[in-house]
Amino acid sequence: MGVMEESHVSSPEKADEGQPQSQQSNDLPLLTHTTERKLMAKVDWHVVPCLCIMYLLAFLDRVNISNAAVLGMTRDLNIVEGTRYNTALTIFFVPYIIFEIPSNILLKKLKPHVWLSMCMFLFGLVTVCQGLVTNWGGLMTTRWFLGMFETGMFPGCFYLLGMWYKRSEAQKRFSFFFSSTTLAGAFGGVLASGLGKMDGIRNLAGWRWVFIIEGILTCVVACILFFFLPDFPEESKWLTEEERDYMRAKLAKDSGDAGGDADMGWRDVLAVFKDYKIFLGGLMYFGQIVPAYGYAYFAPTIIQSYGYGQIQTQLYSIPPWASAFAFSMCIAFLSDRFRHRLAFTIIPMMVSMAGLGILLNVHGQENRNVQYGALFLVTAGCYSAMPVVVCWYAMNLGGHRRRSIGTAWQVGFGNIGGIIATYSFLEKDRAAYYKPGFSICVSFLAFSCTCCIAYFLAVWHQNKQRERVMASGDPSYLDENEELLGDMATKFRYHY
Repeated sequence: MGVMEESHVSSPEKADEGQPQSQQSNDLPLLTHTTERKLMAKVDWHVVPCLCIMYLLAFLDRVNISNAAVLGMTRDLNIVEGTRYNTALTIFFVPYIIFEIPSNILLKKLKPHVWLSMCMFLFGLVTVCQGLVTNWGGLMTTRWFLGMFETGMFPGCFYLLGMWYKRSEAQKRFSFFFSSTTLAGAFGGVLASGLGKMDGIRNLAGWRWVFIIEGILTCVVACILFFFLPDFPEESKWLTEEERDYMRAKLAKDSGDAGGDADMGWRDVLAVFKDYKIFLGGLMYFGQIVPAYGYAYFAPTIIQSYGYGQIQTQLYSIPPWASAFAFSMCIAFLSDRFRHRLAFTIIPMMVSMAGLGILLNVHGQENRNVQYGALFLVTAGCYSAMPVVVCWYAMNLGGHRRRSIGTAWQVGFGNIGGIIATYSFLEKDRAAYYKPGFSICVSFLAFSCTCCIAYFLAVWHQNKQRERVMASGDPSYLDENEELLGDMATKFRYHY
């Protein structure tokens, strides 16, 4: 299915994981006190849950403004008319985009458990402050700082996650992590429906309690995660020396030596952008972000337009997110099972476009069940394709330098689409059934499909080129510094 299993960078042959390591693979260090299956279970328990909890709360604090808007925030802050609410959504993305790459550089220098937990505590504190604002200016200020402190979460977590798994193992973990967004959407609906009933307690509106309680929860969890968040494999103290050597060799065999001590200066950052595939990665994600944030920020508003009350709207927002989680994990399992990525980006996007097509053409209160059902397709398709796009791209980047810069670029550039999304669903379009917003989402999904196909052709072409070089008998590639070149090394083979 397009996966090149060659040379030292290919995935090792699937071993009988229940057997001692000496019987599994002769070209990896021996595991005398454990098995590969037990070691990977240990890694999963230390890495995945912490990152999932962290990103769940980050996404929740980012999009809970949509729940607050339904509960009366726009009315209380006098931002119902015009585009002030949309501008408050947009301002989040300005620092979020600007500081992505610097954040990943700091993550490497300060260690993940320090940098990520500190950022988490700060954006939790800002969320509490968001619940205390009294005007549009205060909301804009808190949204700016929320974007600044959340900037490192998504690319940082994907960068860290990618350094723990070989490519044939990554998609299920990436999708499970990314599904924190769908769980946050569902969890946010449940919380908002409950916290909305606190309206009037201590003379605070229900929407204020949404921000205050969720912000306090984030701060408390950040303090706990400081002691549990994992660092990179070569730095983690919960691995034995034997396990650390095995992980280092296993990951080097799949993606080349990581080059953990490689320089990360601005010249090194700029050198990464000499590869045109870096730009394709950003464009693939850019096309996904518009419908993803369009739904995340405006789903409660869209559902409310079907005639539901405030609390009903919060509850009806939960099932589409839950279905997206289940569909995403199915796509991830199949993608890893067949060791293929392209088809598992295109098919979910087609599902999402089908849902958007229904929303563009079926209207009226008598058809609200059909419209509500279409939201399931939109959410499931969009939030299943995104983790495959990010994992495919991130795991095709070799080494600390290219993976840290590349993932930060993809997320940073891609989130420019978030600015477009915030102006795609305007209050004045409500009478027109939000047709402009749905049309924009379809267009950007089609654009993302095109970019995914272009990326597939690019990596397929480069694999073929490298095969010809190695078959020519020219030994010059043996002298390459693979730690610095990463996936640009001649021996590296891209997955597609």
